[in-house]
Amino acid sequence: MSRLNGVTNTGAGLVRRWLGVLRDDLVTARADPLPPSLWVRWLPHGVVCLAAFGVLLGDMAQLTDDDRVVGGLAPVLASAQGGAMVLALWRPIAAWWVSLTAAVTGAVALHSRLGLDGPSFTWPWTSAGIIAHLFVLLLLALRVRSRVAVEALALTSLATYLVQGVWGGANYTPTGQVLVPLAAVVVLVGTALRGRREARAELVQQTTLTAEERARRTLLEERSRIARELHDVVAHHMSVISIQAQVAPHLVPDPTDELKENLAGIRQNAVEALTELRRVLDVLRSEHPAPGERSDAPQPTLDRLEALVENTRAAGLTVTTEITGERRPLPPGVELSAYRIVQEALSNVLRHAPGATAHVALAYDPRGLRVEVVNTGPAREAPPSSGAGHGLLGMRERAVMLGGRLTAGRWSGRGYKVDAYLPVSATPASEPLPQDGTA
Repeated sequence: MSRLNGVTNTGAGLVRRWLGVLRDDLVTARADPLPPSLWVRWLPHGVVCLAAFGVLLGDMAQLTDDDRVVGGLAPVLASAQGGAMVLALWRPIAAWWVSLTAAVTGAVALHSRLGLDGPSFTWPWTSAGIIAHLFVLLLLALRVRSRVAVEALALTSLATYLVQGVWGGANYTPTGQVLVPLAAVVVLVGTALRGRREARAELVQQTTLTAEERARRTLLEERSRIARELHDVVAHHMSVISIQAQVAPHLVPDPTDELKENLAGIRQNAVEALTELRRVLDVLRSEHPAPGERSDAPQPTLDRLEALVENTRAAGLTVTTEITGERRPLPPGVELSAYRIVQEALSNVLRHAPGATAHVALAYDPRGLRVEVVNTGPAREAPPSSGAGHGLLGMRERAVMLGGRLTAGRWSGRGYKVDAYLPVSATPASEPLPQDGTA
């Protein structure tokens, strides 16, 4: 009966797990956005061209109404106003000059009609000319410095005042009073939008710099910590060499003077190297202190791996281990790095994949040690984490400093895999591998 209950519970657990997977994949899964199409990028330009064509037709109709502008000047002025709108997409300052010149030229050409058509005659700006010039001023304010936009607004207002106020006549509807306030509003809006865009870009830049600085600081701190650990290992061996060289003459009956001299030289070199290593350690400790951490404390090795796994199991994570190859003592730096990599990888599983199961595999070979930590996908949503990839950065730096390599990334759907190889004897690499994943 108990066996039947166990099978039933196992089946129910599998059903619940697959229901959770289906919910994540078919209900709450996020879809990647489609890449922007070429026509989407050029859609605003097409709209502007259509608007410019409408301005061209409107200005042409207004200039040629009742033969106000005769000859071929009307098509030229209308084309200039419409073309200025299109030109403003790439050369806003040149477009502003074209629009203002066309408006002043049109006002001069229409000056002879003042007083002939009555109050319904609008001058010096045509309605289509006002629309075109406002559009050009808007793009100008969006694309250039605020001072340049204000200068363009001032010259537009000055030209309008000189043409309308100084050279104008009577019995017409002035349009300068309409253009100047609208132009001021347009320049103000464009300048505000440009300032907002620049502020946002600056914020993104500062955020990027802050993230880079944080990553650089984390890298330096991790390098300092690794350097302390590795130098402590070397210092231990140098101390042993010094003591053995000091004791060796007493273990040999009637040692020769040459042997005594060589052993004394070995001991002297070991003492000098040990002194230099301790000086380096003092510098590291003074420049990069780690609160609450004693750098001279005994460092963990793979002998304590089972205790680490048991502590992780006590925290609620199901962990299995597998050791292949001939298990043997490795250099202290390799054992320490392997232990730290497993420790950080299991911590990441606890943090980012609640309810998952993890598998730790160590494979010994004559050249080194392969460390592999894989985990299944989370059984439930992980709580928000402030991790920024610093754990992976430290693991990768440990492997690289020993001349090894470390990769991390997605595994078997929603799972994750950390795979490292630590050689027993290698020249440490100086360039870390590319980052992937977060920790």
